[in-house]
Amino acid sequence: MQKLKPSADSLPILLTGATGFIGQHLQRRLIGDGYRVRAVIRSGSTSRQALSPACEVVAADLTERSALAGAVDGVSAVVYCAGTVRGRRYEDFVAANVVGVQRVLEALKEAGSSAPFLLLSSLAAGRPELSHYARSKFAGEQVLENYPDLSWSILRPPAVYGPGDVEMQPLLNLVRRGVALRPGPPGQRLSLIHVTDLACAVSAWLCAPAACWHLNCAIDDGHPCGYSWSEIGEAVGQRRVRQLPVPMALLRAAGAANAFMAGLFGYSPMLTPGKARELQQEHWLCDNSAFSSRTGWRPEIDLQVGARDLFAQS
Repeated sequence: MQKLKPSADSLPILLTGATGFIGQHLQRRLIGDGYRVRAVIRSGSTSRQALSPACEVVAADLTERSALAGAVDGVSAVVYCAGTVRGRRYEDFVAANVVGVQRVLEALKEAGSSAPFLLLSSLAAGRPELSHYARSKFAGEQVLENYPDLSWSILRPPAVYGPGDVEMQPLLNLVRRGVALRPGPPGQRLSLIHVTDLACAVSAWLCAPAACWHLNCAIDDGHPCGYSWSEIGEAVGQRRVRQLPVPMALLRAAGAANAFMAGLFGYSPMLTPGKARELQQEHWLCDNSAFSSRTGWRPEIDLQVGARDLFAQS
């Protein structure tokens, strides 16, 4: 079985999206585990301060294959963490979520590299009909299907939270105060994962990429059948929370209004009609069994522990 164990003279791991929320945690985890990390960032990026001094930096646009030749040269593996989560149109998501995946794979092929490739996708990719974002993540996964001889794997995390998160924390803050805005039906159940556990999963994959050959799986924190909103309240706020259902019509109207305003003022919206459809699903659930059996990875941080540590640091 192929194993990528770090040593002083190990070839670097290519990491895209290294300056994002998840990417910064991946930097620290991989460097702490002894890997050399080569981070790809855009030329002129203002996010260089988010890179560890231990990272090797390559300035390249992920949509330009010729610029990626140096980035993929001599790498032992690729972890594709780049992604766009905000946008009004499908085209807003394509560059990072689809084209970037294609260009990195093309660069690897042109270099004659057999380096294993891990795509950090999203649980939403399993329902591409819901939103432009979900469709783009699914399309990024489909790119890998055109490389049957390459050792690739896909991880589909659910909602990711932890230090540095700006999407989930406002919701958790509200729950901590005793109020849960429930966008879905009364029995809605959601899987979650702490960013530290996700980073550990990537490190586990690096030790056994061959065992994960063409594996596509969704992983979470291991809480059985995800969390109900009552369980989220008990874990985050240590008490019962008041659930306030958000009417479907109101949520979709808010998404449509936000998308319209984004078009007028030129910002990238999070809440859109597509995101509203995602939020209204009865469940978003994962299953760790396939990935755990191949890598030995087990999540260690449930929501109670993760939320406690998160608020202790804020």
